Parts: sequence; C-alpha cells; structure tokens
Amino acid sequence: MTAGGEVVEDYHQVGLSLKTHPLRFLREDLVREEIITCAEATAVLDDKWVEAAGIVLVHQRPGAAVGVIFMTIEDETGTAHLVVWPDVFEKYGQVILSARMLGFFGRVQKEGDVVNIVARRLTNWSRLLADVGNREGASLGGDRTRQRSVLSPCEADHALRNRYSLDGSDDSIKVKTRDFR
Repeated sequence: MTAGGEVVEDYHQVGLSLKTHPLRFLREDLVREEIITCAEATAVLDDKWVEAAGIVLVHQRPGAAVGVIFMTIEDETGTAHLVVWPDVFEKYGQVILSARMLGFFGRVQKEGDVVNIVARRLTNWSRLLADVGNREGASLGGDRTRQRSVLSPCEADHALRNRYSLDGSDDSIKVKTRDFR
C-alpha cells in the first residue's frame, strides 16, 4: 500500500490519520496553482487578498447571524476560518454544501488575535482527494518555487478561469463535517 493509501485507509476507518494530512500529498500540485497554505493565508496583513484550500471541517449558520455562514477549513499547516456572506452563499451554495476540499479566495480580516477570511469565491477541489491514495511520498513543501501570499482580484480572476473543472465525485477521503445551526 502506498503512503497515500495508508492515509486514505485511516480516514475510512477513523476519520483522520496520525501519519500525515492528506493535503501534504497534494501540496506540490497546489503550489503550481499558486494556492497557499492556511497558515500562510492567516499570517498575511489585514485587508489583503489570499487564495488557499483545505478540507472542510465545520459549517455554522447561527440564526443570529442573519444568513452568514462560518466555516473552518484545514490543511497540513493548520486551520482557516471563513466568513461567507449571504450573496456569496447564493452564488456558491452548491459548492459550499458539497465540497470536502474547498478552495477559497477572499480578504483577510484581523481583529486582535482573531483572523477570518471573508470569502468572495469558492471552488470545489474535492476531486483532487481522489489521487491521494495513489501517492507514495508526501511533499514537505521545502522547495516552493512560485510561492505567493497575496493575489490581486485580477490575478485571481485569471487563475480561476484556468482552474480545473471539479465536481467532487470521488470517494477517497471523507471527512464528516460538523454542521451547526
């Protein structure tokens, strides 16, 4: 069994793996697409635009939030907290509700120690998870040749137009999201 196959099997059995995070196997592909890590996204300055991706852990839609959705996304470096306004949910609702791996483009919002990313665009990257089981070694991310931490809206539009067409139809990594109302 490949190293990726072991991680996939761990996720099937217990919903996580102590070996490594599934996105570690995908990091080189994500770097080529100029997708940064959650840690990098949450470390940039307030009011900057970022594009990152991760596995969806939590959806929250509290009644008092008047249609705002809060999400927690995780990759091999940590978590990012997304805020999705109702107009963005209206446009990307299907992606939000179906994606196990979600790409997001948004503006960093910092207040004290609290860091949120206000999502503007969301992409279903779940299909990339189908390849984790076929991967032998996980990239440690040491030789990142095109590392980006901030994208302009114009650069992001261009990147999204050239993005894969992903439909989230794989059965490899399944994470049970915690959904709260």
